[in-house]
Amino acid sequence: MSDVIDLRVFYTSQLGTVARRMVSRAIRTHWPSARGMTTVGLGYCTPYLGLFRDEPDRSLAFMPAQQGVIHWPTARPCRSVLVEDHMLPLPDAAVDRLIIVHALEVSNDVQALLAEAWRVLAAGGRVLAVVPNRRGLWAQRDNTPFGQGRPYSARQLTELMRQSSFTPVAWSQALWVPPLKKSLILGSAIAWERMGSALSLPFAGVHLVEATKQVYRPAAVRREDSVRIFRPVLQPTPAAREQTVMRHPGVSP
Repeated sequence: MSDVIDLRVFYTSQLGTVARRMVSRAIRTHWPSARGMTTVGLGYCTPYLGLFRDEPDRSLAFMPAQQGVIHWPTARPCRSVLVEDHMLPLPDAAVDRLIIVHALEVSNDVQALLAEAWRVLAAGGRVLAVVPNRRGLWAQRDNTPFGQGRPYSARQLTELMRQSSFTPVAWSQALWVPPLKKSLILGSAIAWERMGSALSLPFAGVHLVEATKQVYRPAAVRREDSVRIFRPVLQPTPAAREQTVMRHPGVSP
């Protein structure tokens, strides 16, 4: 798993700069503006939170303990916090927009992470997850952060979000440009993105799924409770016990 130093080094490289630009374009397609909203990034989101830094009432970067934390933004008061991804330091329903990058694929407990995301997201709030595509070229190379952890297919990611009481509402993909450190390839990144999107090519580097919070979560019924509730009780009624005593005087009720 990449730590915060490896992630920062990647995003300062030429390949990382191109990846940030392409993914940022896709994020902006989902969220053209976050003005007036509380926006939180979970994972290593600082390359993308800069899109909204001057728009929201409040923007924060929550970095999981297993990755580490860096000061962000660089020349301003710090808005980054080291957290446990299953225990965020926020009250319920405090966030309007939650972006998750470099987190789901490397989390030790994805369900707990998404349960916490559900808790802090306000009713009507939205979460946007950026996750490596299992079929993508970037997931096949471990020299970038998108080649770390568990990549997902679109179906797997949809099922994961639904199991966590989120309703997917919009999909997109990004990073059709091959993860090669060649100037000719990187210089034509926009052309790769346009071609891949237009033709719906299957080897995009990442999935982006936008989802809303289901306000009413289904209540699970434990099997032992249902068995106890519906188990028949075979005990004689008072009238039946009285008849038994009358027929068999030697039997005590």
